[in-house]
Amino acid sequence: MSAPVRPAVPDGRVVVRTLVSLKLRLLRNGLRRSPGRTAVYVVGSVLGLLFAGGIAVAFAFLGRFEGAGDAGVMLVGVLTIGWAALPLFLFSSDESSDPTRLTMLPLRPGPLLRGSLLAALLGPGPLVTLVLATGAALAGADGAGSAVAAVVGVPLAVVSLVALSRSVAAGNARLLSSRRGKDFAIFGGLLFALLVQIANIGSQSVFGKPGENGLDLSPLAPIASVLRWVPPISAVDASRTAGEGSYGLAVLQLASAAVLLALLLRWWLGSLQQLMVTADASTLEVARGVQASRGWGFLPEGRVGAVMQRHLRYAWREPRAKTAVFTSIGMTLVLCVLSVVQGWASVYLVSMTGMFLGLQMLNLFGMDGSAFWMVAATLLTPADARDELRGRAYAVLSYAVPVTVLLAGSLAAVTGDWAGLAPALGLALALLGCGLAVGAVLSVLAPYTMPSDSNPMRNAAPGQSGLVILNSMGSMVGAAVLGLPVGGLVLWALATDGPGWPVLLVGPPYGALIAVLGIRLAAGRLLERTPEILAKAVER
Repeated sequence: MSAPVRPAVPDGRVVVRTLVSLKLRLLRNGLRRSPGRTAVYVVGSVLGLLFAGGIAVAFAFLGRFEGAGDAGVMLVGVLTIGWAALPLFLFSSDESSDPTRLTMLPLRPGPLLRGSLLAALLGPGPLVTLVLATGAALAGADGAGSAVAAVVGVPLAVVSLVALSRSVAAGNARLLSSRRGKDFAIFGGLLFALLVQIANIGSQSVFGKPGENGLDLSPLAPIASVLRWVPPISAVDASRTAGEGSYGLAVLQLASAAVLLALLLRWWLGSLQQLMVTADASTLEVARGVQASRGWGFLPEGRVGAVMQRHLRYAWREPRAKTAVFTSIGMTLVLCVLSVVQGWASVYLVSMTGMFLGLQMLNLFGMDGSAFWMVAATLLTPADARDELRGRAYAVLSYAVPVTVLLAGSLAAVTGDWAGLAPALGLALALLGCGLAVGAVLSVLAPYTMPSDSNPMRNAAPGQSGLVILNSMGSMVGAAVLGLPVGGLVLWALATDGPGWPVLLVGPPYGALIAVLGIRLAAGRLLERTPEILAKAVER
């Protein structure tokens, strides 16, 4: 009996070279898709490097201020948080960061790790990080000892940050490639945006405060005194420590960063080994009872209720739909929090929530994708078209109205402007109805293709930027124009010190009327536009 033939395992050096060349080929092929994509990538990379270089030069000149080293520590701390969080938001859009694409190949974990690390170091991201880390090291540098420590510490920190990012990606690859992982990325993105605004306010309060020598960096000292001992931040701060003559402590900081790099590589290697020998749960047959899907009893009967249920399920389960919903809510929340912190909050900010949530009716059928053919097959009469759009509008209203009312009450409580609650809420509900009307009409007249890849952040296929701009900008302008009568009533109440409750009585019925008229207008064109909409929905 002949021995079983085993698959040939390529040499480790060949694997490393192949992975590096694969990363370069991915970059080149991505740029060859269109001249516009190439121009955006090149211009963005150049601007990013120039911006990073400007920051690095600014930090280098901070050396004459007391506490400049603390500012450098804070900069590297921000870089560390960014690299650690990067896989959570961009995992599905960066094909080279997903190790599960290589698990079926006969590769050893060691060469796969080395090749993936070298490939990850290619690109504008690590280069920008290198420039920023160099500026942070120069902020506290002084003398030849600092130069030696920076030459060792800065590259060590950059490699550690890249390894940290890829370790997080490999350790959570199964989660990040699942629907729950994409949902987590959506919520994490909103939280990250809020944290960025908080950090922006904090930096303005620190750097906007003049000191004895023109700039007071002392508020950074308590936080920096702790962060400078946390690797890989410690590797960059070693230049400041060596400049002060504490060479032993500088070596200790560099050693701690090296230990962290070794631990990250070990974690990364273990994750790769587990991914290469563990079956994906999605390929396993699991014995489970499947309960038939039933309708929700509180929804209307007939097609309207079925459409509502389908739309709400998509809004909760489909990453792109969920991204759109929670981005609209998150944008308003970030703006409201920022206004409260900076002292210009107003209860009338809730009107933006009504408009943004009303515009969830935009591109309804493009969001369906190829599944729209099942909807198109059931659109036989004008009544079917009206029920289809009514069901989707009711689904949007089912979460838009509670969110708008809750946010209006919260803003009134924070600002103490209870007198403005009624007109603000009336205006918000009027704009909500106007947004529904405009979204329904544009969904029928100007649909665009949604990409079918796994990245929920991509909201349109290439070559359709004009339609996206028409939908996004035109919808907001259209909703604002349709809401002018209620807005004029609000301005009249504010100018004459009149009561605001009439706005609450007029706004919701006005918004409902505009929504009904918009849906009827869109339904009248939906049947004749179905072939064009179907062609856009299935186009890839």
